[in-house]
Amino acid sequence: MRKIRVVVVDDSAYNRRAITRMLEELPGVEVVGYATNGEEGIRRVIDLTPDLVTLDLEMPRMDGFTMLRILMASTPVPAIVISSTSGDEKVFKALELGAVDFIAKPTNIISDELLKIQQDLHEKVQAVFKLNMARVQKRSEPALPAVEIPLAQAGGAATIDLVAIGSSTGGPPALQRIFSAFSEALPFAIAVSQHMPPGFTATFAERLNRSTGFEVREAKDGDEMLPGRALIAPGGKNLIFAVSGGKVLARVVPPGPKDRYVPSVDAMFASLAEIYRARMLAVVLTGMGNDGAKGVREAKRLGAQVLAESEESAVVFGMPREAIATGLVDRVAPIDAMAREIVYRCGLMPRFG
Repeated sequence: MRKIRVVVVDDSAYNRRAITRMLEELPGVEVVGYATNGEEGIRRVIDLTPDLVTLDLEMPRMDGFTMLRILMASTPVPAIVISSTSGDEKVFKALELGAVDFIAKPTNIISDELLKIQQDLHEKVQAVFKLNMARVQKRSEPALPAVEIPLAQAGGAATIDLVAIGSSTGGPPALQRIFSAFSEALPFAIAVSQHMPPGFTATFAERLNRSTGFEVREAKDGDEMLPGRALIAPGGKNLIFAVSGGKVLARVVPPGPKDRYVPSVDAMFASLAEIYRARMLAVVLTGMGNDGAKGVREAKRLGAQVLAESEESAVVFGMPREAIATGLVDRVAPIDAMAREIVYRCGLMPRFG
C-alpha cells in the first residue's frame, strides 16, 4: 500500500514539529511539506498534491476557514482540523466547510501533552483511504428544504416513539442535514451517539438546536426522553437509557473496557431496544469501523426498524456497510432522503420517491 502523503499547516513551529513527528512515526505516512498560514498552505497543496492536510484554524494572513473554502472549490483534499476545546464552535464551522474530521488538542500551550493525540491521529489518518471527497464536498452544500408534514398526517398516530442515530466520521454535517430538515418538533424523541471527544458535544448540540424544531441538548444523567426532544451523547461517555417511575431516563456512564468507539452506538441501541422494541427506529450513518452493527442485531431481535445511509452519500461507508451486512436493515437511503424516510417510518407522512 502506498504511503499517505501529508501537508501540515500550522503557524506554531512547535505544533508543526510535534504533529510531523507523530505522523512520521505512523506506518505508511509521509509528511511531504508544511505551511505557516492558509495562503502558503494552498500553494503547498497545489505543488505537492498531498493525500491529506492537517489544519490549524487561527493563522495570520489567511486563516484555516478561508483555506478550506478555496480548497473545496478548487483543489479538494481531505483536511483534519487539530484544535483545542476552546475553539469548539470554530471546529463545527470547519466541518460544515468541508473538513472531514477533527482532533482535540489537550492544551493550548507549548507542551509535550500534544503528543497524547497520536493514537487519535493514527485512526483518523487511516480513514483517508476509505473516504470519498466528492461526498465531503456535497455535504458542504446547502441542505434541502425542511420536511413539510401535511396537517392531516401530523395528527395521526405515530408507529415509532424513538429514533436512535449513530454516526462517526462525516457525522456532524450529516446530522445537521437531518435535524435542519425538521422545521418543527415531531411526536417522537431522538437519541444520538456521535463519536466525539469530551468538550465538544455541548456546542454541537447547541448548533443543532438552532437549526431545528426539536429541543436538542447534550444529555445529562437523569434527563427524560420526551417527544420533540433530542439528546446528544456527551463526548467520551456512553449514553444508555433505563425506565424509572414510568419514565425513560438517560444514564451517562463511562465507557466499558471493550468499547473501542465512544460514545458507543452499540450500547445506546441495545439499551433503547430493550425499552422501545417495535416502537424504535435505529439509524446508522457515515463512519469508519463497525460500531452499530451489534446494536442493530439486538434492536432488530426486539422488533425495531433499521435504516442505514447509502454508499451514494456516506463520507465513509464503514459503519453503514457493517450494519447492512447483518442482513437486518429495512431500508438504505442517501442522507438527503433520510429525514423523509424517518418521518415516513414514524407514520407521519407517505414516502415520496
